[in-house]
Amino acid sequence: MRDLTGSRETVTVAGATVRQLLESLDGLYPGLKARLCDENGLRPGIAVAVDTQVARLGLLQPVGENSEIHFLPAIAGGQNGP
Repeated sequence: MRDLTGSRETVTVAGATVRQLLESLDGLYPGLKARLCDENGLRPGIAVAVDTQVARLGLLQPVGENSEIHFLPAIAGGQNGP
C-alpha cells in the first residue's frame, strides 16, 4: 500500500474503530479503503490486527488512542497428516 501512502510505512490517524481509521486513512490516501474493503467489509484474504491481536470484530473492532493497527494478508491453516 506504500504506492498510495507516498512510500510511508507508518501513518497516524484518529478513530475509535477500525472502520473510522479506514475512513480517516482514505481521506488522506484516496483508494486505500477500496484496496482493503468491498461492500461487505474487509476483502476476503485481508486480516486486521490491533495491538498484535487479530481483530475478531473486523471493521467494528475498537481501537485505543495509541493502538497499532496492521492490515495483513489472511493466512489459512493447513491440513496435517496424509
